[in-house]
Amino acid sequence: MGSSEPMTTQQRPLRLAILEADTPVPGVLAKYGKYGSVFAHLFRQACAPDSLESQLTLSAHDVVNDPSSYPDPETLDAVLITGSKHSAFEDHEWILRLVAYTKRLLEQPAARPDGRPPVRVIGVCFGHQIVGRAMGAPVGRSDRGWELSVVDMALTDEGKRIFGGETLKIHHMHRDIVHEYPKGTIPLAHTDVCATQAMYIPQRMIALQGHPEFTEDIMREILEVRHKGGILPDDVFENAMSRAPDAHDGVAIARAFLKFLRE
Repeated sequence: MGSSEPMTTQQRPLRLAILEADTPVPGVLAKYGKYGSVFAHLFRQACAPDSLESQLTLSAHDVVNDPSSYPDPETLDAVLITGSKHSAFEDHEWILRLVAYTKRLLEQPAARPDGRPPVRVIGVCFGHQIVGRAMGAPVGRSDRGWELSVVDMALTDEGKRIFGGETLKIHHMHRDIVHEYPKGTIPLAHTDVCATQAMYIPQRMIALQGHPEFTEDIMREILEVRHKGGILPDDVFENAMSRAPDAHDGVAIARAFLKFLRE
């Protein structure tokens, strides 16, 4: 995929709240920190040659363990919902709270009383599924099994415009999917395993099933933990590990997120 141009602007930094829907596995946590830090590292690369601080003011919020951590939408420009080992279709209290918060954001009027645009939403993997559920789409287990490690996705015409290439390579770690695109969304990508890889509403929402924030190290750590735990069979694990070092478009996707936040 051809990389998008770096984001350069003299506008004020946008306030992006990262809603952490999980804690990384121990090896990832020790090396990279929590998911707020993982995404900060990704966005720092995407903002270059500008500084991250000139483009974004990031905050991290543990929405699994601390209900009081939810940020006031009036203090934000956007939220990003991270991935998670949990399933977005479950009815745990914290998941229902997250779905309700996301629905509230997506149903904001086109402009706030002071004229500012509504809070924009970015969904990543589990976050993509939360967006789908908040918009009324069915979410559940895929009958095609796991989609793991670096995967080549086919893009729609709108996906090519947004991501800047004919195809998109991105790390995956899921067997749950959004079964159909929510009404009013624009499809951006698909694979043979998952037809609903990415979706978009201009100036409101962008979400994708893959993980632009993952690196080879992060993917290997998670694969090993899930293999040792008996979640991934040997053949599935070995195939995914063989593709973990493949090149991927994570930084280019983060640049597309930055453009979405400014559109």
